[in-house]
Amino acid sequence: MEELADQLGLGPKFYVMGFSMGGHSVWGCLKYIPNRLAGAALVAPVVNYWWPSFPANLSTEEYNLQLTQDQWALRVAHYAPWLVYWWNTQKWFPYNSVLSGKLKMSPPDLEVVSRSDKHANETQKLKEYAVKQGVFESLHRDMMVGFGKWDFDPMDLKNLFPNGSVHLWHGDEDWVVPVILQRYVIEKLPWINYHEIPNVGHLVMHDPAMKEAIWKTFLTVEKEQIVYS
Repeated sequence: MEELADQLGLGPKFYVMGFSMGGHSVWGCLKYIPNRLAGAALVAPVVNYWWPSFPANLSTEEYNLQLTQDQWALRVAHYAPWLVYWWNTQKWFPYNSVLSGKLKMSPPDLEVVSRSDKHANETQKLKEYAVKQGVFESLHRDMMVGFGKWDFDPMDLKNLFPNGSVHLWHGDEDWVVPVILQRYVIEKLPWINYHEIPNVGHLVMHDPAMKEAIWKTFLTVEKEQIVYS
């Protein structure tokens, strides 16, 4: 990502934003290249149930609330990542609900999807864009990295952003990423600006109104900090 930013000529510091599975890339930036970041935003970032700082009873309880097929898919991603591609393409057992299109969605997410169905062409373009690097790189490797064994625990990160330029948004009706675990992450990292959105599910960035509100909040706050810092 650092090399990409340099190739794009973004300058010595740049902003990053990650939605859902894209969250692991932002956590990686906060860990390994914080000196290159002007600010960072995580939107409904996926949590890894095996991060060491999670109390075992809390992560286990939330893990067990996931669909059975997702519990198995996450176990494979964590304990046997070399089997992820096979697991998500075989036909004998139900595989990951996101990849199979059988995601357990909350009422706010169902509403977002119903509105998106009216813009089928745009939705198809988004799906095509998401797998531009190939299905394996874009989907299966994401699972391997996101739920595999990390070299660090995000909840051990130190505050290297005294201006409060790191933000996290999460809907309280997110049935994909447990909001309870996200709240625990924020308890451990109080220097992150946390925005919990009422009556919003996981597909927050697919809701035009919510997406605009997030961008406006993030960029307005950052602009004010740049002007007055």
